[in-house]
Amino acid sequence: MEARAHLTNARIAPRKVQIVLDLIRGKDVETAMAIMNNTPKSACEYLTKLLKSAVANAENNFDMDRTNLYISECYVSPGPIMKRIMPRDHGRAFRINKRTSNVTLVVKERV
Repeated sequence: MEARAHLTNARIAPRKVQIVLDLIRGKDVETAMAIMNNTPKSACEYLTKLLKSAVANAENNFDMDRTNLYISECYVSPGPIMKRIMPRDHGRAFRINKRTSNVTLVVKERV
């Protein structure tokens, strides 16, 4: 049995989120929370809330024990890109891509 949590259209680039997801994949929930609390990355703020949500889903919807939970899978995919322009010299306009992320986090119970 597994519990999921999704985060859509987060205003952070997927490559920044992927760095933190690689750190916590396969770890138990308490270890993953400790890693994210001590990692100075902006993605940790989003992922901490997402992990708490997945744990709450596991406890309340599936009656799983919090102490046996671990992160079985976690992945990020690119969301919609907001396109902005930066004025440059001679009347030109350079494009700035404001990237967004869709993150999925799945927790399972160890047997």
